[in-house]
Amino acid sequence: MPTARPAAFDRRFARQLWCLVRLYWRSSDAKWGALLLSLAIALELGAVWGNVLLSYAQREILDALAAKNAFGFFTTIGLFLGLVSVFLLVSTYRTFVRQMLEIRWRRWLTAHYVERWMGDLAFHQTVLHNEEADNPDQRIAEDVRDFVASALGLSLSLLSALATLVSFGGILWRLSGSWPIELAGATVHVPGLMLWVALVYALLAMWVTHLVGRRLVPINFDRRRVEADFRYGLVRFRDHTEAVALAGGQALERRGALDRFGHVVTNWWQLIRAERNLNLLTLGIGQANDLVPLLVAVPAYFAGHLTLGSIAQTRIAYGSVSASLTWFVSAYQEIARWRASIERLSTLAEVMDATTRDVAAAERIRLSRGEGETLRFSDLRLALPDGRVVLDAASAHIRAGERIAVVGPSGTGKTTLFRAIAGIWPFGSGRIEVPLREGMLFLPQQPYAPLGSLRAAVCYPAPEDAFPDERVREALRLLALGHLEPRLEQVEHWEQKLSAHELQRVALARALLHEPAWVFLDEATSALDEAMEARVYALLAERLPHAAVVSVAHRPGVIAHHDRRWDLSAGPDGRAVLEAA
Repeated sequence: MPTARPAAFDRRFARQLWCLVRLYWRSSDAKWGALLLSLAIALELGAVWGNVLLSYAQREILDALAAKNAFGFFTTIGLFLGLVSVFLLVSTYRTFVRQMLEIRWRRWLTAHYVERWMGDLAFHQTVLHNEEADNPDQRIAEDVRDFVASALGLSLSLLSALATLVSFGGILWRLSGSWPIELAGATVHVPGLMLWVALVYALLAMWVTHLVGRRLVPINFDRRRVEADFRYGLVRFRDHTEAVALAGGQALERRGALDRFGHVVTNWWQLIRAERNLNLLTLGIGQANDLVPLLVAVPAYFAGHLTLGSIAQTRIAYGSVSASLTWFVSAYQEIARWRASIERLSTLAEVMDATTRDVAAAERIRLSRGEGETLRFSDLRLALPDGRVVLDAASAHIRAGERIAVVGPSGTGKTTLFRAIAGIWPFGSGRIEVPLREGMLFLPQQPYAPLGSLRAAVCYPAPEDAFPDERVREALRLLALGHLEPRLEQVEHWEQKLSAHELQRVALARALLHEPAWVFLDEATSALDEAMEARVYALLAERLPHAAVVSVAHRPGVIAHHDRRWDLSAGPDGRAVLEAA
């Protein structure tokens, strides 16, 4: 089921934010991040100070104009232009340094999530918690990017707002400290009048904005999910175009894609309505706020207590103070999107943590590395994650160089047995003693071809330059794939470009290149005709004479290429039993 939609801002949000932030700032890269962050903070504060100096320069310009002081006017203009030049330089590098820190943080956090998601427990994530964290690819690619960008953007803009509040708040306090207010025939002086006006206005604006805008948090959370679901459906269709076409399923796929896009449209309408309401509010607050300093300051100006330059500086100072106080209003939409990213990344981390706990807590198969040349298991019980037993009380052994066919009806645990031997299926009990893992190669019925060149697909999981060119070409020729030699350096989506039988032969070429001591074939020749299948087993016998070959087999022709057989049959209680001949 999809992850629950988050509340706006609560203790869970604070805990999630702290966990995500500390990941990077406790890492080995944190010292460089701290250096860049310190520089970014210095430039942010420098930009605020530059704004303060510019406000004084503008005040002097207008006062010089009002006094018709030509020399003072042009002198101040020169100073103003110099300040603008420095301000532009500081503002430019403020953004540049922040982006440098952003890419370092994103690079580290992406690597952290990729390592965890694609690590040793990757298979278990899909088995145990696949539905609890939808679209992990999008979370790692997009949510990490948005989290880091918003974490830096929001925190530095908040720092700037606080510095602006302190700097321009002092100016505003001094400018409005002696303004007279006529109340019931009496003259009243309110210290820092304009500062109090800005504070009251900002508090009201923030309260109303939160009431109107809090719906954006769950809407943005849903938006990422439905967009990712729609995109994944299109990618999945692209990866299975031939199968869909052969089945005549285009109409059904189109309906499914349009249905998923319908969820995108529904969410979009929810989003734009919520943003419309928030924009109406924030724009109205901003426009009304522009008039406040003039309406409050004009009586003092008409009474001769303020100069025109003071009015201009008051308006600048009030605008800066008001902007800093209403930072929450201006940043609310980005905060809502950020909240959704935090929830999605935290949920993914929680799923990975839960997988680790589940695997550690489960009754597990004991896997040990033997020093001999025999693979054996005793009293082996294979179970599903929910505890249901698939294969019970199995004991058998395989000696180096033996050829064994594993036969039995579907659902009796043949593939699960291979997974247990590979060490990726801990659910169950008993013991498996295996030789060194590096000498094993497992080939499934549906081979995997990595993104990249054909050479990379043939050499997988080794790097594409791990074997001499002539050995790679020879392996292809031996498996009647010589026609692919000219395409070795081409980069394609090979799972789509090659037929099923070509993909299986490319995978079998890996066995000839890697020369493993143990080869496990899980119906890895099912797409081949009988002649090619016989050729494959003859090649394995010729090129890997000392390797043990264990094959899941359904066709009699495959069984004939093996010396022994294991029969898996369903018992009266539904549990499979193994008979080793």
